[in-house]
Amino acid sequence: MEAWHYYLMAILYILAGILHFIKSKWYIAVIPEKFPAKLLLVYLSGIAEIYLGIMLFLPSWKLLALSGIILMLLAFLPVHIYMLKHPGFRKKFPAWALLSRISLQFLLMYWAYSYM
Repeated sequence: MEAWHYYLMAILYILAGILHFIKSKWYIAVIPEKFPAKLLLVYLSGIAEIYLGIMLFLPSWKLLALSGIILMLLAFLPVHIYMLKHPGFRKKFPAWALLSRISLQFLLMYWAYSYM
């Protein structure tokens, strides 16, 4: 049996994945222009988060899920860097908040890695 915070992580990824379907317009807006098929990317990343969160509840899939979460968070880094550089986001959010999103990605990667 894993610690409660392991299951919290699983639930957070499932909820984050669901948000990709509920708030898809927001997620589309943060994807850099050079990426094609933005809505498809939002849905695929939402599905990935949901599946990876569910996989964390299955002991035989734990290592694959944790590895997938780390890779997914690495794949999301261009979005956070884009938000930091884009003037539109810099007008809406303070620089410290945009920088903290990047830092959070690395913290989340460490959180997943800590269960490997």
